[in-house]
Amino acid sequence: MRSMRGFHQLVILALGVQVLLFWLSRSRDATLTAFSPARYPLLTKYFIGHQGEGGVWYLPPEWIQGQSSRVPSTIVEVAEIVRNQTNKPQIPHSTIPLVMHQTWKTTNPFFWSEELRRNTEKWLEAVEDAGMAYFLWDDRGVSQFIKYFEPGLEYGLNALPRKVEQSDVFRILVAKWVGGVYSDMDTEPLRNPVDWIKESDREAWDDPATGVVYDSTAPIQAIVGLEAVCRPDTDQYWRMGYKYPVQLTQWSFAWTPDHPILQRFLDTLAATLQDVLSNYGGTLESPSARMELANLDPLTLTGPAAFTAAVRRWLEGTTGLRWNALAAHADRSKLVGDVLILPITGFSPGRGRYGNMGSKPITDPSARLVHHAQGSWRKTSLLVEYGKFCRTFFGLCRDWPKVPHNILW
Repeated sequence: MRSMRGFHQLVILALGVQVLLFWLSRSRDATLTAFSPARYPLLTKYFIGHQGEGGVWYLPPEWIQGQSSRVPSTIVEVAEIVRNQTNKPQIPHSTIPLVMHQTWKTTNPFFWSEELRRNTEKWLEAVEDAGMAYFLWDDRGVSQFIKYFEPGLEYGLNALPRKVEQSDVFRILVAKWVGGVYSDMDTEPLRNPVDWIKESDREAWDDPATGVVYDSTAPIQAIVGLEAVCRPDTDQYWRMGYKYPVQLTQWSFAWTPDHPILQRFLDTLAATLQDVLSNYGGTLESPSARMELANLDPLTLTGPAAFTAAVRRWLEGTTGLRWNALAAHADRSKLVGDVLILPITGFSPGRGRYGNMGSKPITDPSARLVHHAQGSWRKTSLLVEYGKFCRTFFGLCRDWPKVPHNILW
């Protein structure tokens, strides 16, 4: 009995330390400092005094030559201009347009952390150097986009209890309708998107378990990166909180508009929402319906696990890919059909010793960007933190939630 009591005390102590460290890191990240126009000339140029509704945007002058002389007043109008633009410049070796998308709750950098300012300034440098279009969508712009381009999903998305879920879906929607690069605000570019694909990324590769050789000649229409690369016959992946041994990141990707994988993701989500609607007489407004939505795992509903499943099912069905073959030749890119899958260093370099999975330093040539994992959507949950501790150190609590499931927590 005494040893069991000591074990419980150890767990509580470790959990308390973990929560304290998390709170301290979030407090540090949230600290605001005075905005310096001299330090951030591009933020000052494009953001300060910007006139328009729904966010901030920039189009290279050559993109709007011959367009109507009427200046667009909303970000959705600009997205429509870009969508209909012919002969848009593209990422070399692909059909992906040179368009950059980000989202944030406010477009006023006076209220941003220093990290967000630095990251965005660097993205704007890349945008100018590459002659890209740029969009920063605020909450109002996201809502207007959904209403304009996907009105059939508007009711279901508005009923989702977590802001991160709508953000997850929006990045899919904007990739479907406009295309280009999406990257979270806590990412920092290490290579300009025009340099994200090299001819060597198209080289053939083989599945050592089956001997199948993948030697696609299709134009690259999507760029995705690995977040987890683990052996499927071990417990490593779920102890680190991943749904799949080989899992894709969702904090950055790039797409040609109208790629069928994006529609596959949306169809799966729509089917889930329809099931809930059917359970509650066609409404999502009752407390019971809202509770069912809140209890859905956001990682598998709209997050990286859902995104991974959509890509996986499409590639398995169209190319015969054995998904776990992506763990082979872990330090190189793999072209499967028209989807370029970067190694883990591509979008997740510089990881620490725990959970490294082959990630190389940010100075490695294969690193395209670094994710600082600021996690503005996160909320501290004792249950979630205990589950993380329990999985990591004891190999238990596999099915405990990775993020709060219930809006009451």
